[in-house]
Amino acid sequence: MARTRLYRDGNLVLEDFPSEDISDYVGDPDAVVWLDLCAPTPEDFAMISEEFGLHELAVEDARHEHQRPKLDRYRTHAFLSTYAVRAEPDGDGLSTSEISVFITANALITVRPDDRLDIEEVVARWDDSPELARYGVGFLLYGLLDLVVDGHFAAVQDLDDRLEQLEDLLFEEGRRQIQEVQRRSFELRKTLVHLRRVVLPMREVVNSLLRRDLHIVAEPMIPYYQDVYDHVLRATEWTESLRDLVGSIMETNLTVQGNRMNMIMKKVTSWAAIIAVPTAITGFYGQNVPYPGFGREWGFLTSTGSMIVISVLLYLGFRKRDWI
Repeated sequence: MARTRLYRDGNLVLEDFPSEDISDYVGDPDAVVWLDLCAPTPEDFAMISEEFGLHELAVEDARHEHQRPKLDRYRTHAFLSTYAVRAEPDGDGLSTSEISVFITANALITVRPDDRLDIEEVVARWDDSPELARYGVGFLLYGLLDLVVDGHFAAVQDLDDRLEQLEDLLFEEGRRQIQEVQRRSFELRKTLVHLRRVVLPMREVVNSLLRRDLHIVAEPMIPYYQDVYDHVLRATEWTESLRDLVGSIMETNLTVQGNRMNMIMKKVTSWAAIIAVPTAITGFYGQNVPYPGFGREWGFLTSTGSMIVISVLLYLGFRKRDWI
């Protein structure tokens, strides 16, 4: 599947034309071409390599998934790798979609292994700012990065909301809640580690694009890229703080479990002390030797009364100290 667009002098003049016609427009200095390949074949890679003169290492990186977000510079073009992310709606996981971008003087080629990135949303952002289209490739790249970084920010915000829900479970009673907190804390920690690997390198990527010696971003587009860079920094800092918060939740959960165990041990010990009193008295009077009151009614009443009085006093004392 391929999507194409042709801009000339800042105006959209052609859309969804055959990719075979790209060679007719690449040589035009007033034209800017966008080509999007979703799930490309080896023939597609051979075509763009020939049409745009792409470096073989950049093409190899685009063909092989799981690249680190980066910006590589070659003699005639640049290669950018990034990820669109979103939080899974039915769990604490993270869905990622890798995007490879070739950036030439008058062309932007996006390569996607799947359709999890909503490319129509990218096109809509371009159409919402037609006055910026005269800045060429820098404008097209900005629309793509702005959507990607907004997705990072939305994913972090969604994970923050889930952490707040997890905090509410932290102090609820019940074995099920304890296991739920442990399971979700571990899953969220893995998700944040994954998100950090995606978000953190974007600082270097966007910062490199702002370098004037690359000649990718025109001077009027710099404030827009700085806005993207600010969002990247905020998403990065938020991700780091959430990782610390997950660690605190896991430690707090262990502390809460320890406190609950201490309370249980106090209650068990208190009841054992209460039960030990009648056990000691009956054991003492169970000796096969004469004792005061042996064989007499008042001896039985005295021992029984002693057990009741001492047990009640122990119960009231433990109750006052909140041990029972």
